[in-house]
Amino acid sequence: MPDDMTLPGNLVPTRPAAQPAQPRDAVTVVLLRDGSEGVEAFLLRRVKGMAFAGGMSVFPGGGVDPRDADTSVAWAGPPPEWWGSVFGVDPSTARAFVCAAVREMFEESGVLLAGPDPASVVADTSAYSAARQKLVDRELSLAQFLASEGLVLRADLLRPWANWVTPVEEPRRYDTRFFVAALPSGQRADGETTEASDASWQTPASAVQDAAEGRRMLMPPTWRTLDEVGALGSVEKVMAAERSVEKIIPKLIREGDVVRVVLP
Repeated sequence: MPDDMTLPGNLVPTRPAAQPAQPRDAVTVVLLRDGSEGVEAFLLRRVKGMAFAGGMSVFPGGGVDPRDADTSVAWAGPPPEWWGSVFGVDPSTARAFVCAAVREMFEESGVLLAGPDPASVVADTSAYSAARQKLVDRELSLAQFLASEGLVLRADLLRPWANWVTPVEEPRRYDTRFFVAALPSGQRADGETTEASDASWQTPASAVQDAAEGRRMLMPPTWRTLDEVGALGSVEKVMAAERSVEKIIPKLIREGDVVRVVLP
């Protein structure tokens, strides 16, 4: 990573565990739109004090719920078998990743990749605010929500981007599949989640500059992803990009009071 991409030393244990923690499956969605200065990404600043990535600016995302693998979900787009071939997992696990991505983005940003039929997407999600809270509280599964509202999950509105795994030195580890998606017409991202202290749209260049100058904190996968989508310049080019998804496991090297991130 760039020379100025370092982490505060207190974020990483001085001594790694004898046995690395087993990574948990997780997903994140890089939500994009075209702005006056180019492509913009939706970023959430996680509440300080959270057990993982507190204070960091991240894309919407979270852990995979076993219920995300429910086969009753009405589905449009590339089938789970295709997603499985991309991420190197079985179709059931791939289905869970895609459903988790749609669910987590809806929970954390209010943006919903679903519509009344395979060729449409809802233009206003405000009518589903009560269901959104029930999803957050785990009182409702994504499959139950979509079925009750007669909605079809739009897997074709997602694109696979990357697969980052938390370094072995970390006590909490995640095996995270990154997706990209364009903000659907008529919808707005609100960031109304208790896990974030604020939310905003920002060009990748300005977000990286804020991090370099101390106004934001970015984890290495977020920094690298912002660089990648920013270099493409538009939502259309990002969504059309051909990606080979392989696991990336950074290595952490302690240098005094900071930790440097080295990529394989």
